[in-house]
Amino acid sequence: MLRRDFLRRSTRTVGAALLTRSAIARAALFEPDPLPQKFRAQDEIVLGKTGIRTSRLAMGTGTIGFGGSSNQTRLGTSPLTRLLLDGYNDNGLRFFDSADSYGSHPYVAEALKHIPRDKVTVLTKTDTRDPAGVRADLDRFRKELGVDYIDIVLIHCVTESDWTTRYRGVMDVLSEAKQKGIVRAHGVSCHSLSALRAAAASPWVEVDLVRLNPIGSHMDADPATVISIIKQMRAQGKGIVGMKILGQGDLRDKPAEAIRYALGTGVLDAFTIGAETKREQTNLIQHIAAA
Repeated sequence: MLRRDFLRRSTRTVGAALLTRSAIARAALFEPDPLPQKFRAQDEIVLGKTGIRTSRLAMGTGTIGFGGSSNQTRLGTSPLTRLLLDGYNDNGLRFFDSADSYGSHPYVAEALKHIPRDKVTVLTKTDTRDPAGVRADLDRFRKELGVDYIDIVLIHCVTESDWTTRYRGVMDVLSEAKQKGIVRAHGVSCHSLSALRAAAASPWVEVDLVRLNPIGSHMDADPATVISIIKQMRAQGKGIVGMKILGQGDLRDKPAEAIRYALGTGVLDAFTIGAETKREQTNLIQHIAAA
């Protein structure tokens, strides 16, 4: 009986905590504070201390991306290339977010044939975890993208708390590539709270791709915890790019509120969202302006 009562009380306590967290998230989502300034998707921002200037909104190419494909690449070469070019030519978006695991390099390469190379920022990610493999990746990536250099290369989807020691060899390869002008900045894409904390403590990280949305969907921790770590990163001059702004689709029917939240946190230099149609891209741009 005592054990049953204990479990019942514990369940009520956990349930109350979850409801409280949910209520806080809903309040943040639907009753946001007034934003201190106007924002535009095409605003020129600087990523931390990297010196890289680009647009506030990055065109993501990795919605449900894994195994060499994504919702964007599954559109086909012509539709995705046109979407990237429309973003650049019609809306002033100068930030292409790609990755090896999305299979998006050839599509970005096709778009780059029609754009001055120095007018657009190209970010990509490697899933390789050994130095020789990353060195080979950098050569292959540049060929696939049709470029001499890549603006930003991230170690993709890191979860280990000790990644800054475990993958020191990979980090050294990317540092060497920066010295040679093959990449302009390096960093990491974090997928756990411990990995995010390690990134905040590492002076090697110049750019961090971090998950952030008002309901904590597909995030490393609750929004308040993640924001506190991002603030540490910003104090060190790291460039911060937000992802999962729409909670991997959980907030797809509330994009205005989710985007307003991302802008209102004041901790993101830029953020990436993957549109799948020109209409979706236009709506994202309008939501940023309306915020």
